[in-house]
Amino acid sequence: MIDFEPPLRLHLDGNALIANWRLLKGQGVADCGAAVKADAYGLGAREVVKRLHNAGCRDFFVAHWGEAAAIADLVPAGSISVLNGINAAEIPLIRRLGAIPVLNTPDQIRLWKAAGGGACNIMLDSGINRLGIGPAQTEAALFDGLEIDILMSHLASADEDSGQNAAQLANFVEIGREIRAKRRSLANSAGIFLGTDYHFELTRPGLSLYGGIARPEMAESIQPVVRLSARILQTRQLETGERVGYNGTFTCPRQMRVGTASLGYADGYLRAFAGNGSAYHHGRKMPVIGRISMDLVTIDLSISPDLKEGDWVDIVYDLAKASCSTGLSQYELLTNLGTRFERQWT
Repeated sequence: MIDFEPPLRLHLDGNALIANWRLLKGQGVADCGAAVKADAYGLGAREVVKRLHNAGCRDFFVAHWGEAAAIADLVPAGSISVLNGINAAEIPLIRRLGAIPVLNTPDQIRLWKAAGGGACNIMLDSGINRLGIGPAQTEAALFDGLEIDILMSHLASADEDSGQNAAQLANFVEIGREIRAKRRSLANSAGIFLGTDYHFELTRPGLSLYGGIARPEMAESIQPVVRLSARILQTRQLETGERVGYNGTFTCPRQMRVGTASLGYADGYLRAFAGNGSAYHHGRKMPVIGRISMDLVTIDLSISPDLKEGDWVDIVYDLAKASCSTGLSQYELLTNLGTRFERQWT
């Protein structure tokens, strides 16, 4: 296979990743795990797990068994929990892999018991009405004989000052009162900042490990991890009145120098950035103009006459600000970043 240099780069700050994990861990006395599902929110799970494990993280959470298999050689057996449950066909492979299933339904619990049991985690539904065993399903006999490591639930509104948070905390405590488990876990990134009552023995941050601001009070302490850059493919001079991009949504108000860079919605830079996005070079900020194409974006280079074909520009990608301006969630902004980026860790 011939290797070509990709015209897109994700610059990923390993020191910031570790600093964010340590900050989140330092909010209380609970152990701090890491959600590394969706390829560590698009950053690359193997590189994230290596760095966090070296920093002291011992609990990793993924959604699917294939995600667990992709990182299983990096951490000891039992370090990975798989959130989306089990089916009968998966159990022989689960035994070989050594990851821990999160059982979400009574049927999954009975299936696990019938297959010989072993270490497992249990998800309780404390009010999000997504995955998990609800209050009406928690008769004590269901959990008899289980070797439960983590009893967990998930907060629905931890990013807001919502009464749902306290209600879910109370439900989690009440539903789990008679269930024996080594550890309990409720708080995600935002939940950590609701206070130590939400921490129990283990927290499970995800978004804020990767630079996302899950609650406003985190804005001054969480460090950005991701920076995008793209190569300029062509520059041109446009006259007043000429239009740019699909459907001519941008009309030049004056004579302008523009550049077309190798970045588009196929890379996760979605059309919501049209009129909102910008690039910068040597401290000079340059607006994105016209529609975002599948593979291309057009930038106003008027204040950067030195930029030419083959040069690189950085793309403004502040997660919290981009979320506000585009309507996309910070989770979407991260997980949509495509496979065409060269991921460079520093």
